[in-house]
Amino acid sequence: MNYSFTIQKTQAPKPKPDPNTLKFGQTFSDHMFIMDYADGKGWHDGRIVPYGPLSLDPASAVLHYGQEMFEGLKAYRAPDGRVLLFRPYKNAERARASNERMCMPDIDAELFVGAIKALVDVERDWIPEKEGTSLYIRPFMFADEPFLGVHAAHHFKFVIICSPVGPYYDTPGGGIAPTSIYVEREYVRAAPGGTGFAKVGGNYGGSLKAQAAASARGCEQVLWLDAVERRYVEEIGTSNAFFVIGDEVITAPLHGTILPGVTRDSVIHLLKSWDIPVSERRLTIDDVFAAGRDGRLGEIFASGTAAVISPVGKLVSADGALAVGGGSVGPLAQRLYDALYGVQTGRLTDGFGWTVTV
Repeated sequence: MNYSFTIQKTQAPKPKPDPNTLKFGQTFSDHMFIMDYADGKGWHDGRIVPYGPLSLDPASAVLHYGQEMFEGLKAYRAPDGRVLLFRPYKNAERARASNERMCMPDIDAELFVGAIKALVDVERDWIPEKEGTSLYIRPFMFADEPFLGVHAAHHFKFVIICSPVGPYYDTPGGGIAPTSIYVEREYVRAAPGGTGFAKVGGNYGGSLKAQAAASARGCEQVLWLDAVERRYVEEIGTSNAFFVIGDEVITAPLHGTILPGVTRDSVIHLLKSWDIPVSERRLTIDDVFAAGRDGRLGEIFASGTAAVISPVGKLVSADGALAVGGGSVGPLAQRLYDALYGVQTGRLTDGFGWTVTV
């Protein structure tokens, strides 16, 4: 199905930021996409308008009951001038799963991707070209129906905003650099039967306490353990976690508490194509530390849209610290980053059909 949207161009375009000083998620482009949903009418009135504040009734359900979801992906400028999206239909698939879990209306994948492409096409000039930069795209949906009472809303808004960004972590010269990760044993990110597999704000709001504790210990992120036994490794901060032990790469299985990351899925595909053994299985934090002590732990890295690949140089816990890979970027993490970033930016051949041209 083809969708058409109205476009209202801004009369006051903003100056483009200096690509050399771009921070992540602090600058926003000139326009945004908005579409409404109402029971009995469905999705309607899709429009691209000047970026600006949204008007909400104080009783809007999202403000009281958190009925919302969001996504994140990027647009890149290829050397030949093309604008590329990386696997946007996987984001659409995950958005639909989040919506189903949060009792929100389904959004067709073609509508989801079509709206993104339409907005990015209008905002082409906002895509920076400097190495390590991109246009971050944030689609989100929320209940704007005014009521006080715990039940699913009947009216929603689907909005997309864009932000030109530099590297997620402030690494010298761009690229990737090892991070320090704190093993969180008190707080949990997600529990079985909860919303861990959905990309919803409550998962992140609830993580801030642990993140503050990690920062106080000089760490950039948290390594989450499972909610039941506090033994099994799950995610690193807002990203999926990978552990290289011996000849095997291990990541937590998608059993309901793990976000099905688009980059995670891409990493698994690449590893299999390189004939590197990769397992989606449970792994205890004790096994990770034991592998570190006896020399079997080669690398730890996280994967996600924002940073692509983020190597871990040190694990910190209440029992002490563990240096990983000599505190340097591991060869597999670097190879994965180079391959993914190369495909995303059109510098390498896309052998999987992952990129979509705007």
